[in-house]
Amino acid sequence: MTTRKKLEGNGLWESSRMMLPEHKETIIRRQLEEGRKDRPTLDPQEMELIEQALAESFHEHRTITLRMFDEYEDEELTGIVVLIHTFRREIKFSIAEGDWQWIKIDEIVSAK
Repeated sequence: MTTRKKLEGNGLWESSRMMLPEHKETIIRRQLEEGRKDRPTLDPQEMELIEQALAESFHEHRTITLRMFDEYEDEELTGIVVLIHTFRREIKFSIAEGDWQWIKIDEIVSAK
């Protein structure tokens, strides 16, 4: 490739394809930061409604849907509250038969 061809179109960039690992990490980190969102601040009334729905699910074995906060995309879980730890502010949530997970109450955005 002649010098003249290197300067035409995208030739200059095509001839210099090397990228430092630090630059690559920075580009990836910036792309991730663009899609990140902040945790919503729930008012006391909304928090009380969530706690009430959790208590009803626990006492009446009623299925509820929880919307969990995530920095990029919220996740919805459907199941029954099996156990409530008020001191640690977490619940044991049964998702499917024999499948459960511990969920922090502060991670819940809404409960239906």
